[in-house]
Amino acid sequence: MPETLTYLATLKPVLLRTDALVFLLVIAIGGFVFYVRRHVHLREPWQRVFARRSGMAAAVVLSAFVAVGLLDSVHFREPLEQRGNDGEVFYSVEVLSLLDLALRPLKERSEKTYSAPFATHLYAKETLELPDGSKVRDYPRLLYGGAHLGDPEHERWPDILQRSSQGLINGTVAWLIFALLWVGLLAHHGSRPYGWMLRQVVAGRTALPWRTMLVTAGMIFLAVAWAMELAPHYHIFGTDKVGQDVFYQTLKSVRTALVIGTLTTLVMLPFALVLGIMAGYFRGWVDDGIQYLYTTLNSIPGVLLIASAVLMLQVYIDTHPELFETAAERADLRLLFLCIILGVTSWTTLCRLLRGEAMKLQGVEYVQAAVAFGVRDRRIMSRHILPNVMHIVLITVVLDFSGLVLAEAILSYVGVGVDPSMHSWGNMINSARLEMAREPMVWWSLLAAFVFMFVLVLAANLLADAVRDAFDPRLRRGR
Repeated sequence: MPETLTYLATLKPVLLRTDALVFLLVIAIGGFVFYVRRHVHLREPWQRVFARRSGMAAAVVLSAFVAVGLLDSVHFREPLEQRGNDGEVFYSVEVLSLLDLALRPLKERSEKTYSAPFATHLYAKETLELPDGSKVRDYPRLLYGGAHLGDPEHERWPDILQRSSQGLINGTVAWLIFALLWVGLLAHHGSRPYGWMLRQVVAGRTALPWRTMLVTAGMIFLAVAWAMELAPHYHIFGTDKVGQDVFYQTLKSVRTALVIGTLTTLVMLPFALVLGIMAGYFRGWVDDGIQYLYTTLNSIPGVLLIASAVLMLQVYIDTHPELFETAAERADLRLLFLCIILGVTSWTTLCRLLRGEAMKLQGVEYVQAAVAFGVRDRRIMSRHILPNVMHIVLITVVLDFSGLVLAEAILSYVGVGVDPSMHSWGNMINSARLEMAREPMVWWSLLAAFVFMFVLVLAANLLADAVRDAFDPRLRRGR
């Protein structure tokens, strides 16, 4: 522990632009949760969200992705061994994160080129020179994958099964400890006996589906423990063209997807809220002007607008290299600019929905009474209109998250997404195009990106369904 603290003290913290926004968003969400817990009328809809088993399971899965993204948002630079003449400390130009520290073995153990998942040899034959000087065409042995095996042909699968079993056992033990502690917290919070609460959770008779939460958490514990046991010894998702571990790339891409899905929302909301409510409330020439604005914006092909903006930014970055100390700062600026462009081009749908809802609310009795009493328009919009359209805002934001994650993949696929040096599922899919065309086919990069993106988008959609059912007043009235 003292050595770890000494090492951490030598690091130079790096705060990227998106890091600052991510932590501000986390603080804002924490404040919102604290505010909701103190107001019953706000707490009840969220209780309905998590009362659904699908909503609870999706929230647990999303929490796991968020934990990975936050670990990858704490950046720093390591000190170099050489010092200046006056003892000045020089730092590496490479920006790392806490996730990089946790995955350092995966990051540094690069092979020569492609290797399949759990392979011990390269994926393509090469000319090898034997000890007697003769040459033969064969599959070279990997430097790290299965390097601990003496006879890979006979020892590999028994070793994989043995390590998989050990990982599952470790994951089960960790999950049992977590589950027992969680039941203890529930018993303490509800002032109930521990045994009674345990029986209620196991039988699924609690107000919130804690059994579903614990089962979902158990699956995550098993997957993490299994990967922790196997990843140091094998490339569980194989390697790419330059020999980098695909599993490492996939985990590093989580932060990019979360940043695209969340920060874009922060850019979109002010435009949609202000313009949508103003158009529906004031009508007349204000409504005509706002309609003209978002109709014109919708008429421009989104991909062309995004491509032109990203290319303009790239020209600025290339002509001003002195503004960026590291490559990570350049890539981060492009990521932030992509979030801004996506936000500017995606607010029109929510604006149109808010315009229609505000137009309807503008004619209800309590709004007309406020107008008759001379209440200012700004106060009417903030006190009477805005609270009554927040269910639409919340539902749309949650639904748009998965669409924005997919948008990043599509934009990176066509070459106008995030910086090529930044890990993202879109870049992985883009690089997999040529890999799928070669013989023998390299399929694991595409599969890894697809599986993680599928799980994240599915969890976001399930949570969005639960939020819509809980917050939409029309659905509640129909019950």
